[in-house]
Amino acid sequence: MEIVSFRTSGLGDQTYLLTHEGKGVLVDPQRDIDRFLRAAAERDVELRLVVETHLHNDYVSGGEQAALRTGAELVLPAAAAPAYPHTPAFHLEDIEGGDGLSLRPIHTPGHTPEHTSYLVLIEGEPVAVFSGGSLLVASAGRPDLLGTARARTLARLQHRSLRRLAALPPEVGLFPTHGEGSFCSASGAGRYTSTIGEEIRSNPLLAVEDAEHLADELLAAPMRIPAFYQYMGPANTLGVPPMPSTAAPELAIGDLPQDARVVDVRPRERQADGFLPGSIGIELGDDFGSWAGWLLPYRSPIVLVAEPGQDAAEAVTQLARIGIDTVRGVVRDLGPAATATFERLDLVTFTVRAAQPGAQVLDVRMPNERTVAHLEGAAERFLADLVTEGVPAELDRDHPVLVACGSGRRAAIAATLLIREGYIPAVLDGAGVPDVAAELRARRAA
Repeated sequence: MEIVSFRTSGLGDQTYLLTHEGKGVLVDPQRDIDRFLRAAAERDVELRLVVETHLHNDYVSGGEQAALRTGAELVLPAAAAPAYPHTPAFHLEDIEGGDGLSLRPIHTPGHTPEHTSYLVLIEGEPVAVFSGGSLLVASAGRPDLLGTARARTLARLQHRSLRRLAALPPEVGLFPTHGEGSFCSASGAGRYTSTIGEEIRSNPLLAVEDAEHLADELLAAPMRIPAFYQYMGPANTLGVPPMPSTAAPELAIGDLPQDARVVDVRPRERQADGFLPGSIGIELGDDFGSWAGWLLPYRSPIVLVAEPGQDAAEAVTQLARIGIDTVRGVVRDLGPAATATFERLDLVTFTVRAAQPGAQVLDVRMPNERTVAHLEGAAERFLADLVTEGVPAELDRDHPVLVACGSGRRAAIAATLLIREGYIPAVLDGAGVPDVAAELRARRAA
C-alpha cells in the first residue's frame, strides 16, 4: 500500500491517493484533478473509489468530476445528500475497494454534521484513517464554520468524534485533510500526517476529558472566516463544473472591461513602484486565491496584472479552486497608467517614524495575532475589514499611514486599498508588528 499526499499550501489542505495492488482511492480531491489522475496513471493504478469526508467549506471539490472522468465510484457521507449521483457512506458499513482493500466509514461529526472519516483496512487489518476535518495533527477541525448558532453543538460532537478516532489502534496512520495554513483548523500544526498513538501522546485536545470544556477550548478565540467560505458548501452540494482553462487572454491597458476588478499579482516591490489606480495588489503566492476570494466580490469579473513571463495560469488555478471562473484576461504592460505608488520601509526606518509624535500606524493583522503581540498606539483594522468596514476613522488622509502586519504581505495589500480611499501609506516590508514592538521597547530601554 502507498499513500501519496498532494498538499495545497495556500488552502492548508491535502488530497490523498491511496494505491494497493493496482487499485486506487482518491480522498478529498480539489477541483484541479489532472494532477491526481496523472499520478494514478504514472503508477498504472485503476481508480476505484473517490471519497469525500465532508462537504468542504474552503474549496470546491473535484470529486464528482474525478469520478465521471475515471468511472470510479463516488462516495460521500450519508448525511451529505448532494444533488448528484453518489454512494452514501453509512457508519461502519464497509465499502469494498478490491483485492483485500476496504474502507470503513466512521461518522465523526463536529467540523460539519455529516462529517465522516474512513478507516483503511487491508485484509481486514486497520492501517490508516483519513480523518478529513475531525482529528488533525495536534489540533481538530473548527466547529464554527456553519455559524455561531450551531458551533457549540458541533464542538461537543467533535469531542465524541475525537475519542472515537483515538480508540483506533495506536499504529494506525492519521491522514487529515486540513492542516497548517487552513482556516478550517482550530489551531496551527507543524506536521501534516501522524499516527493515532502519536496524537494520543501529544494532541492537547485529546487530553480534554469533558465535551463542554472542549467546546470552550475550540470556541475561546475563533479565527476569522474568509468571506468566500459561504459559497463553498452550496457549490459542493449542487455540483461543481469541470475545471476551466487556465489560459488567460492577453489584454492591452486600453481594453479593460468596464465592470472588471483589476488585481495586480506582481511582486509587491513592483507594485510599490507603480500600479494602476483603483486596482488591488495581491502578490502572487500560495495564498493568492484565498485573499482574492476574501477581498473581492465573489465571482466578479477579474483582470490580472502580471509581469512579463509571470505565471498567470497559477493565479487562474487558485481562483478556480474556490469556484471563481471569471478571469477575463491579463495585462502585462501598464505603461504610463501605473501612477499609484507606496513606500516600502525597513524595520529601523519604520520604527523611527512610528516613534515620532503624531505618527499614524495601522495594524492589519487578525485579532488573535494582536493578542499575542500588541503594538501600542496603533489603529487596528484586520485587512479584510478594510473592505467591509472601511478605514479607521482616526486616520487622517493628509498624513502618512504606517502599515504593518506579520511580514509585509498583507500590509502591501492594505496599501493598495488605502490609496484607493485617498490615504498615503508606507509599508513595513520584510518584518512584522512583533519586530516593531521589540525594537520600540529596546529604544525606550536605551
